[in-house]
This record gives sequence, structure tokens and C-alpha cells, in this order.
Amino acid sequence: MEGMTFIVKTITRLLIAVIFSFGIYITVYGHLTPGGGFAGGIMLACGLILLTLAFGKKTALGKLSDFWASLLDNLGAFTFWSIAMLGYVGGYFFFNFLEKSDPFQIFSSGTVLVNNLAIAIKVFASIFAVFLALTIFGRFVSGLISTEDEE
Repeated sequence: MEGMTFIVKTITRLLIAVIFSFGIYITVYGHLTPGGGFAGGIMLACGLILLTLAFGKKTALGKLSDFWASLLDNLGAFTFWSIAMLGYVGGYFFFNFLEKSDPFQIFSSGTVLVNNLAIAIKVFASIFAVFLALTIFGRFVSGLISTEDEE
């Protein structure tokens, strides 16, 4: 049986929706409250890492494979870069070209919300990809060490 005990799996099932919801909240409201794309992306990645630890790598890769993690990582970086470059249309790098609305509203900050979303996607995918790489690489190195010990 892959994964951890029944108790850990049950608690993970209860917490995973809360973790993902809070990560999305921190990302979307990051320009109004403490938080933003980086903090929200870290929370989303931690949720997927918790899922991996509780249920095993097979379950997590069914939710987000290493290919899609890499694709989302690149998409987040490209989106952030595109927003920065579109500022040149307004006159300079990172120009806030989207219309701002009333203060303390969700769309009150122009491009900041879009930047937060791009950074959250990038950080989420990057952290999960690094976690996958370290777990795979760690098993590879452990296999090399145990092979050397047998000789």
C-alpha cells in the first residue's frame, strides 16, 4: 500500500481543500492584504507536497505530472515577462497599463493582480518540480550509495 497511514490520509483529505483555498485567497487578495503570488504559490505547492507525502508519488503525479509542472512553470514566467514587456506600450518597463478601479476592490491595482497570478503559477509549479526532482534524485543517490556499500 502506497502512502501513509489511514489517519494521515484522512487528515490530508480534510486539509487539502483548506490549504488550496487559502493559497488562492492569498494570491488573489495579495495586493490588498499581506500576501501575493509568491506566498500563495508556496501554499499551493505545500498542499500538493502534502498530498504526495500522504498518498504517494503516483497519486500526486496523477494530479500534476512533471511535464505539466514544467509547462506551468514556463507559462507563469512567460506571462510575467509578457506583462512587463507590454508596459513598453505605455512608455516603460512594467508600466501599469490596466485601468485601476476604486481602492480596496479586487481590480483596484491594474496589472498587480495579473502579476500575482503569474508568480503564483510559477512558484507553485517550480517548488513542486523541485520537490519531485529531489525525491527522484535522492532515491537515485541512495541506490548508488547502497550499491557501493555492497561491493
